[in-house]
Amino acid sequence: MINDYNMLSGIQKVAVLFSVVGEGLAMSLIKGLSKTQVRKIRSTLRSMDTVSFSVKKRVMEEFYFGFLSEEFGEDKNGKAIQPFEFLHELTDEQLFALVDKEDPPVVAMTLAQLEPEKKMYVLNKLEPAFKGEVLIELGSLEDVPLEGVIEVGARLKEKSTYLPKTTEFSRGGAKDIADALGGMESNDQERYMQTLQNENPELYKDVKKYFLTFEDIIESFPDNTKRALFVAADLGALALALKGLDQEVVDGIIDGQPQKRQAMYEPVEGAVSKKDVDNARKEIVDAAKQMDKDGEINIEDILSGGEMVE
Repeated sequence: MINDYNMLSGIQKVAVLFSVVGEGLAMSLIKGLSKTQVRKIRSTLRSMDTVSFSVKKRVMEEFYFGFLSEEFGEDKNGKAIQPFEFLHELTDEQLFALVDKEDPPVVAMTLAQLEPEKKMYVLNKLEPAFKGEVLIELGSLEDVPLEGVIEVGARLKEKSTYLPKTTEFSRGGAKDIADALGGMESNDQERYMQTLQNENPELYKDVKKYFLTFEDIIESFPDNTKRALFVAADLGALALALKGLDQEVVDGIIDGQPQKRQAMYEPVEGAVSKKDVDNARKEIVDAAKQMDKDGEINIEDILSGGEMVE
């Protein structure tokens, strides 16, 4: 059995890494390995004696800090930035939202990174039985493999980018969230809403009452309201907004236009950028929001399925 870390060569250390985290993950972490190098690592792993736990741990620690330096960068002092550093930028409420639907080990791992005040804030908001499970996990974090720490830190950091900002946690904050979404690109809107639906279905339903999309106008708005919106729109912007929709839907919208505008309407031919289409659709969405502000329609009633009269 190999008990002395200092006796390992560089390729043997890589072979140990392969044995601990698996070849697939190891290759995704160590970029640029050629097929010849991979074959040599496999051969080295087959020829090595059993490696003690303490040596494996030392190898993983070496690679772990190397990964952090490459993946997360370095601070001005040249020290590797820790994978949970982003937690310190979150408010108390954001921290709770981040871990609210997570399993006890992930919650415990997150709490272990926090200062006592924030740690107690989150713990006090947990259900008593769940809190007990988390406390038990806090006492056994040393058993978590380092590759698990890397994975959890990266996943939570990605998830944190879709948390509402501080003001969006105000009471009755669903409308604030919807307003914030209105300023995002469509891809970010979709990703955020999908995350919200997965993590907090009830809040998702509340936000959806206020969050208006172009698809909502097509599918949910009364015909007379749609006609008013589309007649008021610039014809060029309307043609862009209709790009990519089913022809039956487009025909229905154009047939609702005054005859003069129907004669002037020209569909957009060929490929166009998604950004241009999104911007054109946003103009119509903004016009609908203005109608809501002016009291001509009630978007919340429309999107919540309230009864409408033509």
